[in-house]
Amino acid sequence: MIARWIDLCARNRFLVFTGTLLLVLAGVWAERRMPLDALPDISDVQVIIHTAWNEPPNVIEDQVTYPIVTALLAAPSVKAVRAQTMFGDSYVFVVFEDGTDLYWARSRVLEYLQQIAGRLPAGVHPVIGPDATAAGWVYEYLIVDHNHRYSLADLRSLQDWFLRYQIETVPGVAEVASIGGFVRQYQVRLDPDKLRAFNIPLSTVIEKVRDSTNEVGGRLLEFRGAEYMVRGLGYLRSLSDLETVPVASKNGTPVLVRDLGTVSFGPDIRRGVAEWNGEGEAVGGIVVMRYGLNALNVISGVKMKLAEIAGSLPPGVEVVSGYDRSELIQASIDTLERDLIEEAIIVSLVIVIFLFHFRSALIPILTLPIAVVASFIPMYYLQVSSNIMSLGGLALAIGVLVDAAIVMVENGYRHLSEAQHANAGDQTKQRSISSRERQRILLDAAKQVGPALFLSLLIIVVSFLPVFLLEAQEGRMFRPLAWTKTLAIGFSSLLAITLVPSLMLLFIRGRLRPESSNPVSWVTQAIYLPVLRLCLRFPKTSVLLNLVFLALTFPLAFKLGSQFMPPLFEGASLYMPTALPGISIGQATQLLQQQDQVLRSFPEVSVFGSIGRSDSATDNAPLDMYDTTVTLKPRGEWRPGMTYEKLISEMDTKLQFPGLTNTWTMPIENRLDMELTGIKTPVGIKIQGPSLDGIEALGATVQQMLGTMPEMRSVFAERVAQGFYINVEVNRAEAARYGLTVGDVQRAITSGIGGRTSPKISRAANAIPSPSAMRSIFGTTFKSSSGW
Repeated sequence: MIARWIDLCARNRFLVFTGTLLLVLAGVWAERRMPLDALPDISDVQVIIHTAWNEPPNVIEDQVTYPIVTALLAAPSVKAVRAQTMFGDSYVFVVFEDGTDLYWARSRVLEYLQQIAGRLPAGVHPVIGPDATAAGWVYEYLIVDHNHRYSLADLRSLQDWFLRYQIETVPGVAEVASIGGFVRQYQVRLDPDKLRAFNIPLSTVIEKVRDSTNEVGGRLLEFRGAEYMVRGLGYLRSLSDLETVPVASKNGTPVLVRDLGTVSFGPDIRRGVAEWNGEGEAVGGIVVMRYGLNALNVISGVKMKLAEIAGSLPPGVEVVSGYDRSELIQASIDTLERDLIEEAIIVSLVIVIFLFHFRSALIPILTLPIAVVASFIPMYYLQVSSNIMSLGGLALAIGVLVDAAIVMVENGYRHLSEAQHANAGDQTKQRSISSRERQRILLDAAKQVGPALFLSLLIIVVSFLPVFLLEAQEGRMFRPLAWTKTLAIGFSSLLAITLVPSLMLLFIRGRLRPESSNPVSWVTQAIYLPVLRLCLRFPKTSVLLNLVFLALTFPLAFKLGSQFMPPLFEGASLYMPTALPGISIGQATQLLQQQDQVLRSFPEVSVFGSIGRSDSATDNAPLDMYDTTVTLKPRGEWRPGMTYEKLISEMDTKLQFPGLTNTWTMPIENRLDMELTGIKTPVGIKIQGPSLDGIEALGATVQQMLGTMPEMRSVFAERVAQGFYINVEVNRAEAARYGLTVGDVQRAITSGIGGRTSPKISRAANAIPSPSAMRSIFGTTFKSSSGW
């Protein structure tokens, strides 16, 4: 079968060359459209459900998180459901079986959320996160005001109402999350004494304000042959509009909101802060890439969009990069491409030296890039991205790709040279061989070794089948490597029985030197033949020595250790200290700035620090978690003798703050660890049990035990019962004396202390470029230590 195929391709060389050209063009087309990233995305098929509700964690856990988790346990193809509850937010992570289509999974989650909508508290609306993974955080930026003319509220408004919408138009961007700054609000601070004086309850004020900001339609009216759409305008557009909202009437005189308190702009409660280079607070944005797309193209599109809108930013305001993954992607791809080219050049030089015939050496040299380029075609349709694992598979296959071509060419060269020097006593004399005879000799030589070479390459392909059987994270990590190597070897085996015989007929011609006249062969045979004869003379001794050497390797194998994958130098480090629960945002902000100032004192880095979480479902960081991206400058700008390990050690030594436990990792590595395990470090211990107090006590014991090990840089046990509480317990008997129910008192707590928001205040053109919201604060007004 293989021999007939070789004959067929030799007789139809034009078709073979045409098909090869089309194959190369298709490979180039596929390669230019393949997704590019630094690492394969090993994330599970996961859908995140985020619910925002300004309640304590235990209330959210009982009334929101638990119903959602229990309902989704029965969803089809669900492998696991994890959840995290914190003040104001609930996150439910629904992990599906491998191979599940992400958008099918999202539609199933939406179906189950519709089923349980009636079981959730009024006003609670769970939403699913973007169609992205944690590895989709490809670009982060900050808005810097060099002239210090604009407040953090102004910069946050610029981010929320201008930059975010512009960047979300870039193809491949799933979401742009905001972090830092202040969300500006209309705020009404009511005076309880004035409420008592006018005998107006708090609920009445809230209801009147809500009824005073709305717009309606009155259908249509027809006048003089034209129809007019009727609108009832009533949105609040300024502070004065809000101040003049009537609440009640006393003796014919209206009681307005301004008579009961003060109206002003103020900041919303925030759960995240951003900081830049230790210079102070800033406003940042996180660009989240849609699942499975080309990260390099998305980042390029974001940069182009930022450059396009730079001229429309206010004077002195600049958007700077806080984290840019394109540098890592480009560096990784460039390194692998350089290594592939170097390998190809070295292999080509070796072929030229050992064959000692340039035209013959061109055959394996030409088939090598063709096999590599052709492998991109199935990679594109299999949705295998170009990353260090997939391109690493090509690097591993380089030597194997030319084996078949070298053996076939060497066999044809030897047969043809022997035929030219047959029956000639003088090696310098050659007999003339006709073109037909030359073709017959070369084809016979190709058919002699073709089947064996084809099968040997197929055996190498089969040897990688166990890698394809890997599951979960292991499979997603190493399958791209197996695919690329298998596909490249597969195309190499096809080229060995199609293109190589045709090229042999084209290039192997003219006067050929016999193998015995090749000086390289003299050297190799002088070394190899004596060893071969000795081994054949004492076969048992040779086998025994090999077994001894094999046995000696076993102790070494057990000492090698094991690791899922070696750490990748990402060009940036992630400093993630953890504070004890209950830290205020003011104190956390002060610590963040001090940390960034220490880090910025190192000339090798720039710093983008943050605490808490952004407004993205993919970011579930609590307020006690610091997330500081330390971007490393090019190695040429480092101090002499400085290494990455030494730099991290120096920074860790200077960053010893009381109450903080340091953790060092890298951005992509951390995002994947957090998504896959919920732990922000590569190694962690999970403790499960029926009692939160017992879990926390056991965690503290484990922390103390592990902290004594010299191999540990830092150990921290997360507190499951986070934060401090002020409990207001209703005295039912006393409440009944005033005609109040528990619900009446709890509504006073919710509205009077926490504030009630009204989302229907219109944004005036120049008055307040921020989301419409209003808080009514009863009693004492609290001001953040960060100021306003």
